[in-house]
Amino acid sequence: MLVLVAPGQGAQTPGFLTPWLELPGAADRIAAWSDAIGLDLAHYGTKADADEIRDTAVAQPLLVAAGLLSAEAIGMRPNAVAGHSVGEITAAALADVLDDTAALGFVRTRGLAMAEAAAVVETGMSALLGGDPEATLPHLEKLGLTPANVNGAGQIVAAGTLEQLAALEADKPEGVRRVVPLKVAGAFHTLHMEPAVAKLADAARALTVADPSLPYVSNKDGAQVATGAEVVSRLVGQVANPVRWDLCMETFKALGVTALVEVCPGGTLTGLAKRALPGVETLALKTPDDLDAARTLLSEHTA
Repeated sequence: MLVLVAPGQGAQTPGFLTPWLELPGAADRIAAWSDAIGLDLAHYGTKADADEIRDTAVAQPLLVAAGLLSAEAIGMRPNAVAGHSVGEITAAALADVLDDTAALGFVRTRGLAMAEAAAVVETGMSALLGGDPEATLPHLEKLGLTPANVNGAGQIVAAGTLEQLAALEADKPEGVRRVVPLKVAGAFHTLHMEPAVAKLADAARALTVADPSLPYVSNKDGAQVATGAEVVSRLVGQVANPVRWDLCMETFKALGVTALVEVCPGGTLTGLAKRALPGVETLALKTPDDLDAARTLLSEHTA
């Protein structure tokens, strides 16, 4: 059984879309999506620098577009899908809950709303490497920080104000080896994002939604979600609630997943899977050169 997963914000790097635009029809797809959402995805994916693509309003549509483009290029369907944070919108489109254009429009609204919320107070996110959750979580609470991403494999991402994150750097929880600032522009999946929830709820009411055409694993709690209405409800609420990727990986185990492919720009989620899912074959789609290997995995691990 193979699960296709989509990464969240912070996975983007300058120029990462460049080789994908050389695939037949890819440039036209990106141009059409760009026109639909009023954002030049080709420019930001090929020519923009790290600071430009760190902008939440840019990064999120760019990640969903890249994920959809790379998944389509594989040309085969997985047994299940899941996404980390904004990657859940990619997963919703891959499961046919939303069509591609609707997914891009929704994520454009999400990015703008979250950027606006992030501008109210200077906030950010940092990954904690190592440590025991039993020691880390109370320590974060003491500092006023939120465990915004509980990723499993010894990784928790803390979110809060820049002052709170500086205090964390100076006072690490017991067992934490490093505190790594992430390339994001706000404290996502915390109460700081509450203003974005209402805007997404308004946008969601205009969507045409279908039930998932294959198993969809939610990062709210690792549950499989059976209806499109529930998927979209969770997409609205998740911007202000923690991501539980650890529980998604527990569900992958329960489903009997034997392989995991991460769509472009892959790497983050495959790294977590290598540590938390021993025996599961993993592959990150970084460039089109990885497509043949992805197709081989799909043919070997999908029924």
